[in-house]
Amino acid sequence: MSDKDQILEILFKEYEQLKSEQAQRIGFRDNLLYVTLGLFGTVVSFAVSNPSNYYALLVIPWVCLILGWTYVVNDEKISAIGRYVRYKLVDKVKEYTGYTDLETLFGWEIAHRSDKHRKRRKIQQLIIDEITFVFSGIVALSIFWVLVSQPPVAVTILSGIELLLLVVLGVEIFIYADLAQGR
Repeated sequence: MSDKDQILEILFKEYEQLKSEQAQRIGFRDNLLYVTLGLFGTVVSFAVSNPSNYYALLVIPWVCLILGWTYVVNDEKISAIGRYVRYKLVDKVKEYTGYTDLETLFGWEIAHRSDKHRKRRKIQQLIIDEITFVFSGIVALSIFWVLVSQPPVAVTILSGIELLLLVVLGVEIFIYADLAQGR
């Protein structure tokens, strides 16, 4: 086996490993939505079961922040793997094979980004992510503020911090939405 063949074998193994990591991250990321919804249901049912439990609503923004940030980080890594394959790995393989047709080399990595409905789906996903991780936290805070008329100052400050962090998360979700099409 020549050095060129060995390098190509290594590059294809790297591709397999990256795709495996990407698939695992996709599964983990997508399950975060279900975990988040389950936690919301649990916390809300506890909070509304008794007026003395209204403070439990302040847990929801933290759930949104922690799971939302974990979602964003995984989503970004999924996109980063795709970018690496499209921009670096394809060029390395082209260098060792002489192929120049991107559709021949890792065609799926480029084709799925060129789908005419991709931008619409990505915008819909952005809206779902914002509703799940930002809007629901803000709703929980709003309901808390309506139901608890005179919370202690520390709780008011805490809920203000939660609101600020939710807004920051909303901006981060938007920044990392990867709405671009094509390569």
